[in-house]
Amino acid sequence: MPAARNVVLVHGAFADGSGWEGVYQALRADGFGVGVSQHATISFAEDVKTVKRVIAAQNGPVVLVGHSYAGAVITEAGNDPNVVALVYINAFLPDAGESVALLTKDPVPGAPPPPLLPPQDGFLSLDKAKFPAAFAADLDPARAAFMADSQLPWGLEAVGGVITSAAWRSKPTWALIATEDMMIPAVAQRLMTGRAGAKTTEVAGSHAIYVSQPAAVAKLIVTAAKAVTS
Repeated sequence: MPAARNVVLVHGAFADGSGWEGVYQALRADGFGVGVSQHATISFAEDVKTVKRVIAAQNGPVVLVGHSYAGAVITEAGNDPNVVALVYINAFLPDAGESVALLTKDPVPGAPPPPLLPPQDGFLSLDKAKFPAAFAADLDPARAAFMADSQLPWGLEAVGGVITSAAWRSKPTWALIATEDMMIPAVAQRLMTGRAGAKTTEVAGSHAIYVSQPAAVAKLIVTAAKAVTS
């Protein structure tokens, strides 16, 4: 197999691709080509199409990485033949016929619910005052406040997007779970990563661990890239 020296980073809900900057810089310093998706999180189908365009723009096999909601996006987009490995960062791992809406309809017992506000015009957002504690508790307060104020609304059509074929069933899969994640509880992530047979690493951190600990995230991505080319 040709060396997997390309990575595509896919952001989740309430954020955009700029949060990957630390991971991007670490991977570039290690010699990887890196694409960063900027998708609207309005329509699941359109998000998948956007990610596939970024995959097609890379020069060779791709390690596809998704955070949070993007776990669903890469589960579908990862069926692209150029994708040789999947890496989930605090992410959903739905199976065929499932959506994020389905995976979250029953709250995890004892886990605090995400501070979602009632839908407005078909979009979800997070309570800005509660965003830092729920999404980015291990970030500098000013950075967390900026993320809260610049959050990208999440379309209900994206939340309800159903997987047609789960790429993790046929592609090598890795996952990172932040043990202090207040958006997708670690216990829920463990159930999904276990079902997928993902090689899983746990790190103390928040839902925004890709921002707060980019070195840890980049390390797992490099591990995946080396494993599929060794």
